[in-house]
Amino acid sequence: MERPNWAPGDIDLERPSVARIYDYWLGGAHNFAADRAVGQKALEYMPELRDVILNHRSFLRRAVRHLLERGVRQFLDLGSGIPTVGNVHEIAQGADPTSKIVYVDLDAVAVAHSRSLLNGNERVNVLQADVRDPAAVLASPEVNDLLDFDEPIAVLMIALMHFVSDDEKPAAIIGGYRDRLAPESFLAVSHAGYEADEETGSYRAVRSMYDRSVTPMTYRNKAEFTSLFDGFELVEPGVVRMPAWRPESPDDLEPSGRPFPAFAAVGRKA
Repeated sequence: MERPNWAPGDIDLERPSVARIYDYWLGGAHNFAADRAVGQKALEYMPELRDVILNHRSFLRRAVRHLLERGVRQFLDLGSGIPTVGNVHEIAQGADPTSKIVYVDLDAVAVAHSRSLLNGNERVNVLQADVRDPAAVLASPEVNDLLDFDEPIAVLMIALMHFVSDDEKPAAIIGGYRDRLAPESFLAVSHAGYEADEETGSYRAVRSMYDRSVTPMTYRNKAEFTSLFDGFELVEPGVVRMPAWRPESPDDLEPSGRPFPAFAAVGRKA
């Protein structure tokens, strides 16, 4: 296929990407045929999936607004993906133009487009890095030149940690970020998950397809998700199904029917 002018030359157009599939589900334009094929097949298995993805974005918006109310003006968005409408800098800087944001992603398309879109915004940096290596992320000039670790920082992990397996020690990864943070910093996480007795054939089908075609996924139950907040005090309402975390309108509420297949929470470092 013809390479778009926004795609870096070393990108494999035939290999699907988590960030670009997510972009497709959100209605974005920075994805390839391989990404759309996987995204569309997932929707065939699980038609409500696009609503789930949109709920992750809604949680991001609500969490950032809450953190702004708590006085946070620095954000480290890990696994940030491709910037779309309603991203962190738009929300935070819309409330306070002095807010500072660092976006971190491994996907070259996400990083290239982010840098292009945010060029000229001196209070936003973009870093291409593997978020599973907190030491490297935290040592980068993109992070250290912008964020002040003597002041509170909000670490955002939106729809990220279900791509980190238990063997990769997710709690240790989060701990690597937590230990660098000043008191009154926060962690916000949304995560695909459900209890064992809630699993359906559509959930298994989507997970199997991702495992084969994109990257393995690890769905976690409520107790497993809660354990990711070791060292943080959960803010109200604690760990809940994602739409139930501080809904702002009826559009944010959990749809009727089976339990929503994702958890969300925000924790504060004392």
